[in-house]
Amino acid sequence: MPLNDERPTSTSSGEDQSSDVESSFECCDSVATSSDQDCSRHSFNSDCSSKHCTPSSSPPKILTLDEVMDAGRDLYNLRISHEIVVNPAFHVDPNSRQQHSLWSQVKDNLHKAFWDILEAELNDDPPVYDHAIKLLEEIREILLSFLNPGANRMQTQIMEVLDIDLIRQQADNNAVDIQGLAAYIITTMGKLCAPVRDEEIKKLRENTDNTVTLLRKIFHVLDLMRADIVNFTVDNIKPVLQRECVEYERGTFQKILDKTPSALNHTTFWIQSVLEELLSSTVPAEQTKDNGKGQRAMPGPFQLLHAAFLRLLTWDYSKNPIPETWMTDETRLQEIQWQLQQCEAVNEVLLIVYSTIGGLIQSVPSLSDRLKRMTSVLLDGMHTPNFNLEESLDGVSTQICCELNRSLTERDYLALSPELQATLRGQIRNITQKDNPIRTLVEDRVQHYFLALISDPKPQLKLEEVPAGLTAIKPELKVLGKTFISLVNYNKAVYGPFYADIIRKLMFSSSLPEASLPHDTAQDSVTSQ
Repeated sequence: MPLNDERPTSTSSGEDQSSDVESSFECCDSVATSSDQDCSRHSFNSDCSSKHCTPSSSPPKILTLDEVMDAGRDLYNLRISHEIVVNPAFHVDPNSRQQHSLWSQVKDNLHKAFWDILEAELNDDPPVYDHAIKLLEEIREILLSFLNPGANRMQTQIMEVLDIDLIRQQADNNAVDIQGLAAYIITTMGKLCAPVRDEEIKKLRENTDNTVTLLRKIFHVLDLMRADIVNFTVDNIKPVLQRECVEYERGTFQKILDKTPSALNHTTFWIQSVLEELLSSTVPAEQTKDNGKGQRAMPGPFQLLHAAFLRLLTWDYSKNPIPETWMTDETRLQEIQWQLQQCEAVNEVLLIVYSTIGGLIQSVPSLSDRLKRMTSVLLDGMHTPNFNLEESLDGVSTQICCELNRSLTERDYLALSPELQATLRGQIRNITQKDNPIRTLVEDRVQHYFLALISDPKPQLKLEEVPAGLTAIKPELKVLGKTFISLVNYNKAVYGPFYADIIRKLMFSSSLPEASLPHDTAQDSVTSQ
């Protein structure tokens, strides 16, 4: 049995396995820039990638309950495998369940009822052993599940000591030795557990509680041991998953798509809405000589896909479901978005302070760091529903004025005048407005920074090239940028063929329909699993 803290640290980016995806989009990109529309259509619809990774299309059909459940299981397996690959610290923790969730409350109540019934039965005169026998039978099966293949001797011993038929006969004669059986179970657990559980086993041996409490603690340690087995298995399969992760996730998603053809509706809406934005923002190309009408330039496939990835940083998760191809990373994307919003707000506040007070603040690095830390603390949690940004910014401006006055006084400078403090507070409060110039400037430059990371084939070199005006949050931007670009590269390696198919259909459809949020009951049933 391995130690519970033994973890492999390597991760897979999927870059080595995405050459077929890149060639597919390069083919698409050359098509988008061709002047011959018919030739372009033929080239774009050609088979640009290998057969095994090209998404198949299926006609609409009515899904049965079994098909929906199968797709839900495939999605669950996809989530688990993805989490194992991208999260180096992934492990099963039996104590990590939500304490106040409905499921947790129901489970706790049922367990309490079972142990109460067991205690009542054992305290009867004569004792009743119905629930105790069921408990011992379950413990026997758990112990047997811990055995390695070929451990016949211990298997035979467990079956002989925890012989349920014999125990039932003893119960009929009121001769069951529960304490003796519990002692044997604890000894066997000590032989099978990982070294990290030795302390728990020692406590069980020294336990002086009543029988029911002892059995309850035995079950708790058995849960920990089962988690150890799962974590050991995860650690062993992780290298295999890392080698085959791209093909496995792509194949699993293809199975979902085969069962539920609408499994790319939200992804199509995401890419289509970005395409419409790009078309509406481009300048019309040269007017044709035949009809004199303007024609907007069609963006290339790479440009469209990069813009779609960038959109995820400002995606409204409360209004629009996340694209199906990003469901496994939804939590990570939201965390990046929240941290980025906080960094932008901190940077906006500091820019206002620098422009209002002058170079004196920037010439004192320790003061700039204090203002940054203080602002970050006061704006922590700004993504939560009950967070009042205006009130928090008022608190930020008040604290900044106090800190500035104290620092200026220490350096024999005049404190800020009441008028200057009022101006500073007003400017800081105004960053809540979407059209605020400081806010617009910071958000635009952050978008350019991340777009450069997405577009560059070697984004590691771009991490250091933070745009002017964002120096205060450079360390945070580098961390967020590295995390985001890693997710993007892996996602592109897995789902690139599906994106290429969607973009091909959108760019060469006779007329681009207005993007509208798709709604499919069957798909919602699958994605909610």
